[in-house]
Amino acid sequence: MENGVKTVCKKNQCVGCMACVDMCPQKAISIVDTRHAFNAVIDEGKCIHCGICTNACQNNKMVTLKHPETWYQGWIEDEKLRGKSSSGGAAKAISQKFISEGGVVVSCCFKNGVFGFESAESFEDLEKFTGSKYVKSNPSGAYKKVQNLLKEGNKVLFIGLPCQVGALKTVIKENDNLYTVDLICHGTPSPKLLRDYLALHNVNMDEISSISFRYKDVFGLAQDRIPLSQPGSCDNYLLAFLCGLDYTDNCYECKYAGINRGSDITIGDSWGSDLAEEEQHRGISIMLCQTEKGERLLKSSSMKLFPVNLERAVSVNDQLRKPSTKTKKHDLFFKKYPNRSFNYATFCCLPFKCVKQRIKVFLLKTKILRGGDMNYNISITK
Repeated sequence: MENGVKTVCKKNQCVGCMACVDMCPQKAISIVDTRHAFNAVIDEGKCIHCGICTNACQNNKMVTLKHPETWYQGWIEDEKLRGKSSSGGAAKAISQKFISEGGVVVSCCFKNGVFGFESAESFEDLEKFTGSKYVKSNPSGAYKKVQNLLKEGNKVLFIGLPCQVGALKTVIKENDNLYTVDLICHGTPSPKLLRDYLALHNVNMDEISSISFRYKDVFGLAQDRIPLSQPGSCDNYLLAFLCGLDYTDNCYECKYAGINRGSDITIGDSWGSDLAEEEQHRGISIMLCQTEKGERLLKSSSMKLFPVNLERAVSVNDQLRKPSTKTKKHDLFFKKYPNRSFNYATFCCLPFKCVKQRIKVFLLKTKILRGGDMNYNISITK
């Protein structure tokens, strides 16, 4: 307890996995989002001191992580699906294979202004999961959904962030019918920051049907397939994200950022690939298999698999070595943010990069620089 407020775990270190919220029988826990940190706050008027929330919290337990047994890079065989993918379409290929064998996929989608979790049992239903999501999502309800699906005898594939997979495995013990995929994650900002940034562009997050964050190696926000900035440039939301300015505090101490993982399969971008440059432009995924059943699922999917130099892959992907670094610029961002705007706080931290992007916007608009005609009317998948 700090300042009279009782929290489930150490102050400002809540990962926002929502496991304690889901498991509490008294509905006594609420997540307080201060933009720079999450805290799971206990309402002592409702609390019966059963300890369920403490047991459900991954921060209060040792987590089991395993070194990958095998590793690959590659892409989905269907070139149309690959073309719609952020990278190589690994999540799509694995999910399609799982559903084709009667399984259920549970993952994150954007709906009614919230990045929440739902289930899918058909190829068509998988479309709602499309897109890299550079914001903290809300898995509340997902763990009980997975529990119920397993009790009914279903095979379940859960795809989420490493901390969300960690929460699931804290709540649900080993089960042969449960498969997990975690995403290589740099860190996630509070959804309040995304909401604030969209509001600067007169966009109400509750009134739009879709948000995309990137296409291949081009990063830029688009709402309902309409880019918020000049196509081909990087807006301030993605600029702050890529520079690690605005993640919640816990992300900078993430215990899942390393080569040892907690899932059956880990997927991400195969940065620094040694495959042909043309293939890199089309998108290549990296896949790490920590379990035999994970490798079986991957190999049975419609992925074209190639060897990958794991040492090189780790060297060019920081989050396979360590968490993102919390710098003084992070503190400056949140010091400037409350009294001004997202753009002002970003400019204070990254003046050179912001000016560079403004110049790029001008060059794209005047056609001096090519790339401004990028088609954003694309469904994007991981």
